Amino acid sequence: MAVKILWYLTTPDGPYPWEPEGRWATDFEHLKQIAVASDRLGYYGSLLGSSPNESLAVSAALIDATKRLRFLVAQHPGELSPAVLAKWALTFDQFSNGRLLFNVVNGNDAGLATLGVHYPHDERYDFSLEYWRAFQGFYAGDTSGFDGQYVKLAPRSPGAARHPLGGWHPPKQKPGIPLWGAGTSGPGVAHSVQLLDVYLSFANTPPKLGEKFRKVAAEAAKIGRELTFGTRLQIIVRETEEEAWAHAEKLLQRTSLQTARTAIERQLPAGQTLESFHSDDPQIQRNVDAIRAGHLPKARDLEIYPNVWLGPSLFGFNILGPAAGTYLVGSAEQVAERIREYEAQGTSAFILSGFPLIDEAHRVADLLFPLLELDHGFEVPRLGVGTPVPPRVATVEPA
Repeated sequence: MAVKILWYLTTPDGPYPWEPEGRWATDFEHLKQIAVASDRLGYYGSLLGSSPNESLAVSAALIDATKRLRFLVAQHPGELSPAVLAKWALTFDQFSNGRLLFNVVNGNDAGLATLGVHYPHDERYDFSLEYWRAFQGFYAGDTSGFDGQYVKLAPRSPGAARHPLGGWHPPKQKPGIPLWGAGTSGPGVAHSVQLLDVYLSFANTPPKLGEKFRKVAAEAAKIGRELTFGTRLQIIVRETEEEAWAHAEKLLQRTSLQTARTAIERQLPAGQTLESFHSDDPQIQRNVDAIRAGHLPKARDLEIYPNVWLGPSLFGFNILGPAAGTYLVGSAEQVAERIREYEAQGTSAFILSGFPLIDEAHRVADLLFPLLELDHGFEVPRLGVGTPVPPRVATVEPA
């Protein structure tokens, strides 16, 4: 068994960028530095996070600055014609030697409407499935077009498709671009098991995340498919447990009470307020009571499982339960043990982040990589040791 470790690539950065005073002014050169560091440190890939920048443009601009790093690019169906996206992907893969991954994002009603996609929740998944099927066919070199309920693309002349001026590149990745993504509702799971290669979920405790993944795997098995599974985590890893929790406490104390209150209010059930909310979980209730009383809990009060922490992050302060901001906190040995526990529960890909992004990328590679078996498709350098991790078979065909 082995795991893939990806890092995060986004414009917001700094020691604690969820607060204005902890956020740096960054630019493209800073993004490039993060990508180059992730590439040289041996990360499998980078998730291009939400920012004012278009992820397709950012990833393309970073091809020449990197050699092995794969780019996991979020893409909403309908933003571009699937044929245009396929030609874009073929070009990207030709220039990068097959380093593109897509994160299939189906979004929400309001967000998609601004992009020109106006389907109800359940129907969005039907549209998305057609969209990505059309994309996959065009990427693979199919010239017969696509005639679906939502997507209709005219055939291309096979001769024109191979013409040196107007033709398209042949596919670099076989059988196609790996599709990563998520979906928790009934229609979302049905869509995922038909389409995705890697099913993603925000983190929870290892047993609860494993339970979710097993349910999705069972649905995939009903139609003869197997998926791999990944999760998204923040991380604080240090040489000792004490150092890690001291840093967690430092981040917590630099977080404003207003940030905590706003985060809780976003998570409350409809019709509830911070004052009216009550949780049957005594730990959650104690932490909510602390916020009501005008002070933040202590860091250890937010640990819901060994080394699993619900502290503040750029992605939320998930006091009411695990979500996008969930952390792993501990010594390298403890964090490695927890990753192996997640792996035993079915997780094989971990998208990690810590701030500042370059500093924490180095810490993770230095302290954690030597303790894990990594499935990155190339030799991963061990900083300060000089012994590479044994290589595994690459998933991308050589040029």
